[in-house]
Amino acid sequence: MLAGRSGNGVLGVDMRFRKVGATAAAVLLLLPLAACGDDGGGGDGKTLTYWASNQGPSLDEDRKILQPELDKFTQQTGIKVELEVIGWPDLLNRILAATSSGQGPDVLNIGNTWSASLQATGAFLPFESAELDPLGGPTRFLGPSFAATGAAGQPPTSVPLYGLAYGLFYHKRLFAEAGITSPPKNWTEFVAAGKKLTRGDQWGLAVEGASYTENAHHAFIFGQQHGVDLFDGAGKPQFTSQHLVLAVKQYLDFMATDKIVNPSNAEYSTPTQPIGDFAKGKAAMLLWQSNAVSVLAAAGMKPDEYGVAPIPIADPLPPGGKPVNSHVAGINVSVFKNTDNRAGALELVKFLTSSAEQQILNKAYGSLPVVKDAYSDPAFQTPQIKIFQEVLATTAAPLPQVPEESQFETTVGSAMRDLFAKVASGQPVGEPEVAAALEKAQQEMGTGG
Repeated sequence: MLAGRSGNGVLGVDMRFRKVGATAAAVLLLLPLAACGDDGGGGDGKTLTYWASNQGPSLDEDRKILQPELDKFTQQTGIKVELEVIGWPDLLNRILAATSSGQGPDVLNIGNTWSASLQATGAFLPFESAELDPLGGPTRFLGPSFAATGAAGQPPTSVPLYGLAYGLFYHKRLFAEAGITSPPKNWTEFVAAGKKLTRGDQWGLAVEGASYTENAHHAFIFGQQHGVDLFDGAGKPQFTSQHLVLAVKQYLDFMATDKIVNPSNAEYSTPTQPIGDFAKGKAAMLLWQSNAVSVLAAAGMKPDEYGVAPIPIADPLPPGGKPVNSHVAGINVSVFKNTDNRAGALELVKFLTSSAEQQILNKAYGSLPVVKDAYSDPAFQTPQIKIFQEVLATTAAPLPQVPEESQFETTVGSAMRDLFAKVASGQPVGEPEVAAALEKAQQEMGTGG
């Protein structure tokens, strides 16, 4: 997932979602579930609605990539597809509203970290053997990606579509000018490099400080290295631990104390802002998901102008820390249970996860195929792609597959957004301020105390 939301709107919807998730069955029985797939012309079952997530440099670019493929699907099946591309600041809100109203699409993309949260609403079609077998079964998908499709022990309500992992992007020219010959492997080296690279209007690192999703992802990654368990065995949040305080502070300190991030990044809420700074040589490093390559290309940066390496890992790791430098990132595809064209919706899922479409779409977006048979394409054998594949396979960990996970992203991610804003305005942000913000985030989950 690429971008986040400013403001409190998503929090309001998500607090409602927590209650919906707790009583999903009762709520859904009472709601009038309108038929999906109706194009306003009588709902003949030959038109599907598809909500796609924003994966490229812009919504328009996504439409240009997706529409020819959906037209191909229509030619093959006779089923029309009405496409709407939705930006990340709005996607979760739109999905949650649809789970409550029943006014949703037939097929939609979801951030894979939301899988268990959305599964708990009961609004989505479970993928049992009858649905999975036509796709090639679970073993056709990459193991880490398929593990992020819902809560353990329950049939998944989504299947992987695009695979993603985080990496360190570094600007080769700026590194050479600073006399840095290799990317940093640990955080001490990272900060030292960042300070060498920060001079004038050039900064060591660019971040998307106003994005709750980016902030939450880094809270998880840094938290893993600090030995954090975000939820206990009963699924209750543990955001007030000293380990998480230190993890969040480490990330904020890139701006606050290390001063390798431009304070203006506190206002960045779309991926094109930090990635654009990197492409223009205003920032020398990015901690970003693999699909940044498509945004960099759109910004005019050539692949040989930047390098990719694994995100640093603390050396030594703090007590209990894990060698994790990405979450198992990616996009899944789901079907609303109340679709009036179940067979057509599943046919679209089969099409999107076919080897040919996996190659076409993941090449266009700079993401990773989620099915093993798509890797025969030489485009997925490049050194950069192999780094992301290795991260996904060996040092990535899944975000907790619990119903409250999306709440973690909005509460903690938004708390970090507000802390970045305080840093940018010159206010002190130390351990007490981070601890207070995380305490408030836990209370917003409804189970703090």
